[in-house]
Amino acid sequence: MKDYLPYGRQSIGEEEARRMRDVLESDWLTQGPKVVEFEAGLNDLCGSRNAIAVSHGTTALYLACRAAGLGPGDRFLTSPITFVATANAGLLCGAEPVFADIDAKTFNLDMDEAIRVVKQDSRIKVVLPVHMGGRMCGMEQLATACRENEVTIIEDACHAIGGRWRDSTGAWHNVGDCAFSDMTCFSFHPVKNLTTGEGGAVVTNDDELASRLRSLRNHGITRDPTRLKEGREPWHYEMHDLSLNGRLTDFQAALGLVQIDKLPRLKKRRQELVRRYDEAFADLDGVTPQARPVEDDSCWHLMIIRTRGRTGLYEHLLEKGIRTQVHYIPVHTQPYYKEHFGTRRGDYPVAEKYYAQALSLPLFPDLSDADQDRVIAAVREFHQAAGDG
Repeated sequence: MKDYLPYGRQSIGEEEARRMRDVLESDWLTQGPKVVEFEAGLNDLCGSRNAIAVSHGTTALYLACRAAGLGPGDRFLTSPITFVATANAGLLCGAEPVFADIDAKTFNLDMDEAIRVVKQDSRIKVVLPVHMGGRMCGMEQLATACRENEVTIIEDACHAIGGRWRDSTGAWHNVGDCAFSDMTCFSFHPVKNLTTGEGGAVVTNDDELASRLRSLRNHGITRDPTRLKEGREPWHYEMHDLSLNGRLTDFQAALGLVQIDKLPRLKKRRQELVRRYDEAFADLDGVTPQARPVEDDSCWHLMIIRTRGRTGLYEHLLEKGIRTQVHYIPVHTQPYYKEHFGTRRGDYPVAEKYYAQALSLPLFPDLSDADQDRVIAAVREFHQAAGDG
Protein backbone atom coordinates (compact mmCIF):
# COMPACT_ATOMS: atom_id res chain seq x y z
CA MET A 1 0.00 0.00 0.00
CA LYS A 2 1.35 3.42 -0.98
CA ASP A 3 2.60 5.56 1.93
CA TYR A 4 0.60 8.74 1.37
CA LEU A 5 1.55 12.15 2.70
CA PRO A 6 -1.60 13.41 4.50
CA TYR A 7 -3.04 16.92 4.19
CA GLY A 8 -3.17 17.23 7.99
CA ARG A 9 -1.94 15.32 11.02
CA GLN A 10 -1.73 15.75 14.79
CA SER A 11 1.56 16.57 16.52
CA ILE A 12 1.58 14.34 19.60
CA GLY A 13 4.59 13.34 21.71
CA GLU A 14 5.58 11.49 24.86
CA GLU A 15 4.59 14.38 27.15
CA GLU A 16 0.94 14.12 26.06
CA ALA A 17 1.05 10.35 26.62
CA ARG A 18 2.56 10.78 30.08
CA ARG A 19 0.00 13.37 31.18
CA MET A 20 -2.85 11.21 29.92
CA ARG A 21 -1.48 8.16 31.75
CA ASP A 22 -1.36 10.22 34.94
CA VAL A 23 -5.07 10.97 34.58
CA LEU A 24 -5.93 7.36 33.77
CA GLU A 25 -4.25 6.35 37.03
CA SER A 26 -6.09 9.06 39.02
CA ASP A 27 -9.54 9.14 40.60
CA TRP A 28 -11.02 11.38 37.89
CA LEU A 29 -11.58 10.43 34.25
CA THR A 30 -14.26 13.05 33.63
CA GLN A 31 -15.77 16.13 35.33
CA GLY A 32 -12.52 16.45 37.30
CA PRO A 33 -9.74 18.95 37.94
CA LYS A 34 -7.95 18.66 34.59
CA VAL A 35 -10.94 20.08 32.72
CA VAL A 36 -10.94 23.09 35.05
CA GLU A 37 -7.19 23.48 34.52
CA PHE A 38 -7.60 23.21 30.75
CA GLU A 39 -10.31 25.87 30.77
CA ALA A 40 -8.01 28.19 32.73
CA GLY A 41 -5.29 27.55 30.15
CA LEU A 42 -7.66 28.49 27.35
CA ASN A 43 -8.57 31.73 29.11
CA ASP A 44 -4.89 32.59 29.47
CA LEU A 45 -4.27 31.77 25.81
CA CYS A 46 -7.22 33.76 24.47
CA GLY A 47 -7.48 36.57 27.00
CA SER A 48 -11.08 35.58 27.70
CA ARG A 49 -12.99 35.60 30.99
CA ASN A 50 -14.77 32.24 30.74
CA ALA A 51 -13.87 29.05 28.87
CA ILE A 52 -16.28 26.13 28.70
CA ALA A 53 -14.69 22.93 27.38
CA VAL A 54 -17.01 20.60 25.47
CA SER A 55 -16.99 17.31 23.58
CA HIS A 56 -16.61 18.62 20.00
CA GLY A 57 -16.34 21.80 17.96
CA THR A 58 -19.84 20.96 16.70
CA THR A 59 -21.07 20.84 20.30
CA ALA A 60 -19.45 24.23 20.94
CA LEU A 61 -21.30 25.82 18.01
CA TYR A 62 -24.62 24.24 18.95
CA LEU A 63 -24.45 25.15 22.63
CA ALA A 64 -23.38 28.71 21.80
CA CYS A 65 -26.45 29.08 19.59
CA ARG A 66 -28.61 27.66 22.38
CA ALA A 67 -27.07 30.02 24.94
CA ALA A 68 -27.80 32.94 22.60
CA GLY A 69 -31.48 31.97 22.66
CA LEU A 70 -31.64 31.07 18.97
CA GLY A 71 -34.83 29.15 18.24
CA PRO A 72 -37.88 28.63 16.02
CA GLY A 73 -38.91 31.77 14.18
CA ASP A 74 -35.37 33.17 14.23
CA ARG A 75 -32.81 33.33 11.45
CA PHE A 76 -29.04 33.17 11.59
CA LEU A 77 -26.41 34.27 9.07
CA THR A 78 -23.23 32.45 8.14
CA SER A 79 -20.92 31.70 5.24
CA PRO A 80 -21.73 29.09 2.58
CA ILE A 81 -18.04 28.11 2.64
CA THR A 82 -17.72 26.24 5.90
CA PHE A 83 -18.16 22.73 7.22
CA VAL A 84 -21.85 21.87 7.56
CA ALA A 85 -21.51 21.86 11.37
CA THR A 86 -21.56 25.68 11.45
CA ALA A 87 -24.94 25.97 9.78
CA ASN A 88 -26.29 22.77 11.32
CA ALA A 89 -25.78 24.26 14.79
CA GLY A 90 -28.43 26.87 14.05
CA LEU A 91 -30.74 24.37 12.38
CA LEU A 92 -30.61 22.12 15.43
CA CYS A 93 -31.98 25.05 17.43
CA GLY A 94 -34.95 25.26 15.04
CA ALA A 95 -33.80 28.45 13.32
CA GLU A 96 -33.63 29.21 9.60
CA PRO A 97 -30.30 29.66 7.78
CA VAL A 98 -29.37 32.75 5.77
CA PHE A 99 -26.10 32.97 3.85
CA ALA A 100 -24.00 35.81 2.46
CA ASP A 101 -21.44 35.37 -0.30
CA ILE A 102 -17.71 35.29 0.34
CA ASP A 103 -14.77 37.51 -0.54
CA ALA A 104 -12.85 36.03 -3.47
CA LYS A 105 -9.44 36.72 -1.89
CA THR A 106 -9.86 36.05 1.83
CA PHE A 107 -12.42 33.20 1.43
CA ASN A 108 -14.28 34.70 4.42
CA LEU A 109 -17.67 36.36 4.43
CA ASP A 110 -17.93 39.42 2.20
CA MET A 111 -18.49 41.79 5.12
CA ASP A 112 -20.25 44.47 3.10
CA GLU A 113 -22.73 41.87 1.91
CA ALA A 114 -23.13 40.30 5.36
CA ILE A 115 -23.78 43.68 6.98
CA ARG A 116 -26.31 44.57 4.28
CA VAL A 117 -28.23 41.35 5.01
CA VAL A 118 -28.12 41.91 8.78
CA LYS A 119 -29.53 45.43 8.40
CA GLN A 120 -32.29 44.32 6.04
CA ASP A 121 -33.49 41.19 7.82
CA SER A 122 -34.89 41.89 11.28
CA ARG A 123 -35.37 38.17 11.98
CA ILE A 124 -31.61 37.51 12.06
CA LYS A 125 -30.70 36.89 15.70
CA VAL A 126 -27.21 35.41 15.37
CA VAL A 127 -24.28 35.83 12.98
CA LEU A 128 -21.63 33.10 12.76
CA PRO A 129 -18.54 34.49 10.96
CA VAL A 130 -16.09 31.75 9.98
CA HIS A 131 -12.35 32.46 10.19
CA MET A 132 -11.53 30.34 7.16
CA GLY A 133 -8.22 28.50 7.34
CA GLY A 134 -7.14 30.75 10.23
CA ARG A 135 -7.72 34.07 8.41
CA MET A 136 -9.70 36.44 10.64
CA CYS A 137 -12.87 38.09 9.36
CA GLY A 138 -13.41 41.84 9.54
CA MET A 139 -14.79 41.72 13.06
CA GLU A 140 -14.87 45.44 13.86
CA GLN A 141 -17.30 46.48 11.14
CA LEU A 142 -19.44 43.42 11.74
CA ALA A 143 -19.63 44.12 15.47
CA THR A 144 -20.79 47.68 14.87
CA ALA A 145 -23.63 46.54 12.60
CA CYS A 146 -24.67 43.73 14.94
CA ARG A 147 -24.75 45.97 18.02
CA GLU A 148 -26.97 48.43 16.17
CA ASN A 149 -29.36 45.62 15.24
CA GLU A 150 -29.20 43.64 18.53
CA VAL A 151 -27.65 40.61 16.85
CA THR A 152 -25.42 38.15 18.72
CA ILE A 153 -22.02 37.31 17.18
CA ILE A 154 -20.67 33.79 17.63
CA GLU A 155 -17.24 33.43 16.04
CA ASP A 156 -16.53 30.11 14.39
CA ALA A 157 -12.81 30.08 15.14
CA CYS A 158 -12.45 26.31 14.77
CA HIS A 159 -9.54 26.99 12.36
CA ALA A 160 -7.98 29.91 14.15
CA ILE A 161 -6.96 29.31 17.79
CA GLY A 162 -3.51 30.68 18.57
CA GLY A 163 -3.70 33.53 16.07
CA ARG A 164 -3.59 37.27 16.64
CA TRP A 165 -4.89 40.17 14.59
CA ARG A 166 -4.69 43.94 14.68
CA ASP A 167 -7.68 46.29 14.80
CA SER A 168 -8.05 49.71 13.21
CA THR A 169 -6.53 51.45 16.27
CA GLY A 170 -3.40 49.33 16.04
CA ALA A 171 -4.26 47.17 19.07
CA TRP A 172 -3.53 43.45 18.85
CA HIS A 173 -6.18 40.89 19.72
CA ASN A 174 -5.89 37.21 20.47
CA VAL A 175 -8.37 35.01 18.66
CA GLY A 176 -10.97 34.30 21.32
CA ASP A 177 -10.65 37.49 23.36
CA CYS A 178 -14.24 38.25 22.29
CA ALA A 179 -13.46 41.96 21.93
CA PHE A 180 -15.91 42.14 19.00
CA SER A 181 -18.15 39.15 19.67
CA ASP A 182 -20.31 37.55 22.33
CA MET A 183 -18.81 34.05 22.09
CA THR A 184 -16.02 32.27 20.20
CA CYS A 185 -16.04 28.56 19.37
CA PHE A 186 -13.06 26.25 18.89
CA SER A 187 -12.51 22.71 17.62
CA PHE A 188 -9.76 20.40 18.88
CA HIS A 189 -10.02 17.73 16.18
CA PRO A 190 -6.65 16.02 15.43
CA VAL A 191 -5.85 18.14 12.36
CA LYS A 192 -6.61 21.45 14.11
CA ASN A 193 -4.02 23.86 15.56
CA LEU A 194 -4.20 22.10 18.91
CA THR A 195 -5.95 18.83 19.66
CA THR A 196 -7.62 16.89 22.44
CA GLY A 197 -8.45 14.02 20.06
CA GLU A 198 -12.00 15.22 19.69
CA GLY A 199 -13.18 18.22 21.66
CA GLY A 200 -14.03 21.89 21.55
CA ALA A 201 -14.68 24.95 23.66
CA VAL A 202 -16.70 28.14 23.86
CA VAL A 203 -15.08 31.24 25.33
CA THR A 204 -16.98 34.34 26.40
CA ASN A 205 -16.58 37.44 28.54
CA ASP A 206 -20.27 37.34 29.51
CA ASP A 207 -20.74 35.58 32.86
CA GLU A 208 -24.44 34.94 32.24
CA LEU A 209 -23.75 33.26 28.90
CA ALA A 210 -21.02 31.20 30.57
CA SER A 211 -23.41 30.00 33.26
CA ARG A 212 -25.96 28.95 30.62
CA LEU A 213 -23.27 27.16 28.61
CA ARG A 214 -22.10 25.17 31.63
CA SER A 215 -25.65 24.05 32.30
CA LEU A 216 -26.36 23.23 28.63
CA ARG A 217 -23.23 21.04 28.31
CA ASN A 218 -24.55 19.01 31.28
CA HIS A 219 -28.09 18.03 30.18
CA GLY A 220 -29.47 21.46 31.11
CA ILE A 221 -28.77 20.70 34.78
CA THR A 222 -27.60 23.17 37.41
CA ARG A 223 -26.42 22.78 41.00
CA ASP A 224 -25.84 26.52 41.44
CA PRO A 225 -27.59 27.46 44.73
CA THR A 226 -28.51 30.89 43.35
CA ARG A 227 -30.44 29.26 40.49
CA LEU A 228 -32.25 26.43 42.28
CA LYS A 229 -36.03 26.79 42.37
CA GLU A 230 -37.05 24.10 44.85
CA GLY A 231 -34.84 21.84 47.00
CA ARG A 232 -31.85 22.90 49.05
CA GLU A 233 -30.54 19.45 50.02
CA PRO A 234 -26.77 19.02 49.46
CA TRP A 235 -27.36 16.45 46.69
CA HIS A 236 -30.05 18.51 44.94
CA TYR A 237 -29.84 19.42 41.25
CA GLU A 238 -32.41 20.77 38.80
CA MET A 239 -32.88 20.47 35.04
CA HIS A 240 -33.91 23.86 33.68
CA ASP A 241 -33.36 23.21 29.95
CA LEU A 242 -33.52 20.27 27.57
CA SER A 243 -29.95 19.61 26.47
CA LEU A 244 -27.32 16.89 26.09
CA ASN A 245 -24.07 15.55 27.48
CA GLY A 246 -21.46 17.81 25.91
CA ARG A 247 -18.66 17.29 28.42
CA LEU A 248 -14.94 16.83 27.74
CA THR A 249 -13.01 14.12 29.63
CA ASP A 250 -10.10 14.78 31.98
CA PHE A 251 -7.65 12.72 29.93
CA GLN A 252 -8.55 14.77 26.85
CA ALA A 253 -8.03 17.94 28.88
CA ALA A 254 -4.62 16.67 29.99
CA LEU A 255 -3.66 16.21 26.34
CA GLY A 256 -4.94 19.70 25.57
CA LEU A 257 -2.88 21.30 28.34
CA VAL A 258 0.33 20.01 26.76
CA GLN A 259 -0.86 21.19 23.37
CA ILE A 260 -1.47 24.71 24.74
CA ASP A 261 2.14 24.75 25.97
CA LYS A 262 3.35 23.60 22.55
CA LEU A 263 1.15 25.96 20.53
CA PRO A 264 3.70 28.77 20.07
CA ARG A 265 6.13 26.31 18.48
CA LEU A 266 3.41 24.63 16.40
CA LYS A 267 2.19 28.04 15.25
CA LYS A 268 5.68 29.17 14.26
CA ARG A 269 6.13 26.08 12.11
CA ARG A 270 2.74 26.51 10.45
CA GLN A 271 3.68 30.10 9.59
CA GLU A 272 7.04 29.00 8.16
CA LEU A 273 5.39 26.38 5.96
CA VAL A 274 2.79 28.84 4.67
CA ARG A 275 5.52 31.36 3.80
CA ARG A 276 7.47 28.69 1.92
CA TYR A 277 4.37 27.75 -0.07
CA ASP A 278 3.55 31.39 -0.87
CA GLU A 279 7.09 32.08 -2.06
CA ALA A 280 7.18 28.91 -4.14
CA PHE A 281 3.96 29.78 -5.98
CA ALA A 282 4.52 33.54 -6.35
CA ASP A 283 5.55 33.21 -10.03
CA LEU A 284 3.18 30.37 -10.92
CA ASP A 285 0.19 31.30 -13.06
CA GLY A 286 -2.92 29.36 -12.22
CA VAL A 287 -2.23 29.12 -8.47
CA THR A 288 -3.52 31.78 -6.06
CA PRO A 289 -3.07 31.27 -2.29
CA GLN A 290 -5.47 32.70 0.26
CA ALA A 291 -4.76 36.40 0.84
CA ARG A 292 -2.67 37.11 3.96
CA PRO A 293 -3.15 40.09 6.28
CA VAL A 294 -0.54 42.84 5.92
CA GLU A 295 0.49 42.26 9.54
CA ASP A 296 0.10 38.51 9.77
CA ASP A 297 0.26 36.63 13.06
CA SER A 298 -2.33 34.04 12.09
CA CYS A 299 -2.03 30.45 13.21
CA TRP A 300 -2.75 28.95 9.81
CA HIS A 301 -4.81 25.77 9.93
CA LEU A 302 -5.09 25.27 6.16
CA MET A 303 -2.98 26.01 3.10
CA ILE A 304 -5.76 26.78 0.63
CA ILE A 305 -5.05 27.65 -2.98
CA ARG A 306 -7.33 28.51 -5.87
CA THR A 307 -6.12 26.63 -8.90
CA ARG A 308 -7.06 26.05 -12.51
CA GLY A 309 -7.71 22.42 -13.23
CA ARG A 310 -8.44 21.57 -9.60
CA THR A 311 -9.64 18.01 -10.22
CA GLY A 312 -6.65 17.26 -12.42
CA LEU A 313 -4.26 18.62 -9.83
CA TYR A 314 -5.97 16.62 -7.07
CA GLU A 315 -5.54 13.42 -9.09
CA HIS A 316 -1.96 14.29 -10.07
CA LEU A 317 -0.96 14.80 -6.44
CA LEU A 318 -2.70 11.61 -5.35
CA GLU A 319 -0.75 9.69 -7.98
CA LYS A 320 2.41 11.18 -6.45
CA GLY A 321 1.37 9.91 -2.99
CA ILE A 322 0.15 13.31 -1.75
CA ARG A 323 -3.31 13.61 -0.23
CA THR A 324 -5.12 16.93 -0.45
CA GLN A 325 -8.59 18.07 0.60
CA VAL A 326 -11.30 20.49 -0.50
CA HIS A 327 -12.62 22.97 2.08
CA TYR A 328 -15.58 23.09 1.47
CA ILE A 329 -18.51 22.05 -0.70
CA PRO A 330 -20.84 25.08 -0.36
CA VAL A 331 -23.43 24.39 2.32
CA HIS A 332 -26.30 25.79 0.28
CA THR A 333 -25.70 23.17 -2.43
CA GLN A 334 -26.11 20.25 -0.03
CA PRO A 335 -29.26 18.21 -0.77
CA TYR A 336 -30.71 18.74 2.72
CA TYR A 337 -30.50 22.54 2.42
CA LYS A 338 -31.87 22.53 -1.12
CA GLU A 339 -34.79 20.31 -0.14
CA HIS A 340 -35.71 22.05 3.12
CA PHE A 341 -34.80 25.70 2.48
CA GLY A 342 -35.01 26.10 -1.29
CA THR A 343 -31.38 27.06 -1.80
CA ARG A 344 -29.91 26.30 -5.20
CA ARG A 345 -26.76 26.54 -7.26
CA GLY A 346 -26.22 30.08 -8.45
CA ASP A 347 -27.35 31.70 -5.19
CA TYR A 348 -23.80 32.61 -4.11
CA PRO A 349 -21.66 32.77 -7.25
CA VAL A 350 -18.37 33.83 -5.62
CA ALA A 351 -18.56 30.91 -3.19
CA GLU A 352 -19.37 28.51 -6.01
CA LYS A 353 -16.53 29.74 -8.19
CA TYR A 354 -14.19 29.44 -5.21
CA TYR A 355 -15.33 25.86 -4.63
CA ALA A 356 -14.63 24.94 -8.25
CA GLN A 357 -10.99 26.01 -7.78
CA ALA A 358 -10.20 25.33 -4.10
CA LEU A 359 -7.65 22.81 -2.89
CA SER A 360 -5.97 22.45 0.52
CA LEU A 361 -2.35 21.30 0.37
CA PRO A 362 -0.56 19.41 3.19
CA LEU A 363 0.00 21.65 6.21
CA PHE A 364 0.91 20.39 9.69
CA PRO A 365 3.79 21.18 12.06
CA ASP A 366 5.63 17.89 11.53
CA LEU A 367 5.67 18.33 7.75
CA SER A 368 9.35 18.32 6.81
CA ASP A 369 10.91 20.74 4.36
CA ALA A 370 11.73 17.78 2.12
CA ASP A 371 8.11 16.57 2.04
CA GLN A 372 6.87 20.11 1.45
CA ASP A 373 9.34 20.42 -1.43
CA ARG A 374 7.77 17.24 -2.88
CA VAL A 375 4.35 18.91 -2.80
CA ILE A 376 5.66 22.14 -4.32
CA ALA A 377 7.47 20.29 -7.10
CA ALA A 378 4.37 18.24 -7.94
CA VAL A 379 2.13 21.33 -8.07
CA ARG A 380 4.62 23.17 -10.29
CA GLU A 381 5.02 20.12 -12.54
CA PHE A 382 1.27 19.91 -13.11
CA HIS A 383 0.84 23.60 -13.91
CA GLN A 384 3.92 23.87 -16.06
CA ALA A 385 2.67 20.91 -18.11
CA ALA A 386 -0.61 22.80 -18.48
CA GLY A 387 1.24 25.90 -19.71
CA ASP A 388 0.77 27.86 -16.48
CA GLY A 389 4.47 28.09 -15.54
